Amino acid sequence: MPRTIQAATLRTQVAAIIAGTGSTSVEAEQVAANLVLANLSGHDSHGVGMVPRYVDAAAEGGLKPNASVKINLDTGPMLALDGQRGYGQIVGVQAMELAIPRAKQHGTCVLSLANAHHLGRIGHFAEMATAQGLVSMHFVNVLSRPVVAPWGGGDGRFGTNPCCIGIPLKGAHRPAAGPPQGGAAPSGGGDPHAAGEPGGDFILDYATSRVAQGKMRVAHNKGERVPPGYLIDEHGAPTDDPGVVVVPQSNGLFGALMTFGEHKGYGMAVACELLGGALTGGGTWHRPADTARTVLNGMLAIVIDPAKLGTQASFEEEASAFISWLRQSPPGQGFDAVQIAGEPERRARAAREHEGIWLDDATWGEIVAAGAKVGVSVG
Repeated sequence: MPRTIQAATLRTQVAAIIAGTGSTSVEAEQVAANLVLANLSGHDSHGVGMVPRYVDAAAEGGLKPNASVKINLDTGPMLALDGQRGYGQIVGVQAMELAIPRAKQHGTCVLSLANAHHLGRIGHFAEMATAQGLVSMHFVNVLSRPVVAPWGGGDGRFGTNPCCIGIPLKGAHRPAAGPPQGGAAPSGGGDPHAAGEPGGDFILDYATSRVAQGKMRVAHNKGERVPPGYLIDEHGAPTDDPGVVVVPQSNGLFGALMTFGEHKGYGMAVACELLGGALTGGGTWHRPADTARTVLNGMLAIVIDPAKLGTQASFEEEASAFISWLRQSPPGQGFDAVQIAGEPERRARAAREHEGIWLDDATWGEIVAAGAKVGVSVG
């Protein structure tokens, strides 16, 4: 039966399964905290429902527990890193922990990260930057079964290729000083900002597909249909069945997601593939699909310190004035108020931390089965 589980309990259960893949307890707890934070934030597609895939990927050898980032280049304001197929929730945090102090020292840091296993919710890394008063931009590609069709195409040719931009806003909560540490809340999965009411930093985090692949998995598990314009089936025809991108169809092929914004989202998806994949050295997708469960990401991130740029005061004043101007817009039909990117996640965290995290029966069953594969019972 579907169930609602408190975040603390879910962290413990997921950490036990992750440890079963060979991770140390510290790594397992950090991965679990990050996944649960995604659920708390309302992004179930990047939450604990990923655990079965991680277990399979580790068994395949495509995911390497306890791997750390390898520094291939460090010039101060430029970093080239290799994630060595480690948990993205670990190597992604390590990468940002290297980039943040360099941005504070030099004013900016351009970070390339190749060969990270699934990085999860990219907004987590932007929150690490904005919590330190820094701007960050992230371009990510996905090396896994191609699930998104190019504009004008009839089958999947690339991944959901997320883009994320984090901008600190005056008045948002900040830690006292210093870069986040490995066991600190931002790294370990806690919320670096106050939750609940509107406010906080601008965190724009989206897949360049019309919707994230993981959301289609969730919809399929719930037995739901999706709105028109999201999907094409294995023949290239429009469909509202999320199963076409989750399970093989009658001819063994899959359907595909559409990009958001037609040709505009398609252009952004290609940019993410070229920047996150080609430029980082992690590679791009240009081969037939396979059945591997491993998901590799490449990420190009640019971190900027407004204080070093010399525009800190005017930046804070203008950003505050603009956000205030937006909020003065009267609510449109069907809306309560104008929202700023990042606010829905903060509200969801406050509600779900109190109410618990709801998991559908299929997702929970997959998690239980994943635990059984590594000798862990969470039923």
